[in-house]
Amino acid sequence: MPNIFFPLRSRLRLGALLIGLLGFNNFAAAADAASPDNSAVAVFAGGCFWCTESDFDKVAGVLSTTSGYIGGSLANPSYEAVSAGQSGHFEAVQVRFDPSKISYAKLLEAYWPTIDPLNADGQFCDSGPQYRSAIFYNSAQQQQLAEASKAALAASGRLPAPIATQILPAGSFYPAEDYHQDYHSKNPLRYNYYRHGCGRDARLEAVWGKPQ
Repeated sequence: MPNIFFPLRSRLRLGALLIGLLGFNNFAAAADAASPDNSAVAVFAGGCFWCTESDFDKVAGVLSTTSGYIGGSLANPSYEAVSAGQSGHFEAVQVRFDPSKISYAKLLEAYWPTIDPLNADGQFCDSGPQYRSAIFYNSAQQQQLAEASKAALAASGRLPAPIATQILPAGSFYPAEDYHQDYHSKNPLRYNYYRHGCGRDARLEAVWGKPQ
């Protein structure tokens, strides 16, 4: 990768707006349709899946998060294949949530401030197609809500350039290797060193302002 932080991230890994959606209530209800265990699933890509997983773990109503790969043509991809940027996959996080505690629309609101939606080539210090931001929808209703939220954000005038984040059908999601799961809690020092070194929070503050 052309940036100076990618070798750090690679070594660590291999070594181990709020936008209103009024008028879409019916879509929201369908998008949040629960499975037999009363949970629903959403998938988001926001660059490094360690960070995206950490961000969603802080959201009330989220039951679990799983780092993985989505969007490519290679079955059962490995981290090595995805990180090389040749498999077509994104690093992403599957979010399982309780629709009685948080809606899909609210998950979208939580997602946007965790990414740089202006970057079409990756996220923060990580460049390459595998690090692009995207919302992967599991139903027509999720697609409608995702497109509405993106349009509302674009129309708000809050961002100085077009939104590069893609909205794509989910397809197959492949969980990443075990050592990637819950990396932020299992390896907090390495995780925080990477996140700070990658400039993620500094860029988020530049785009969205200081966290409330």
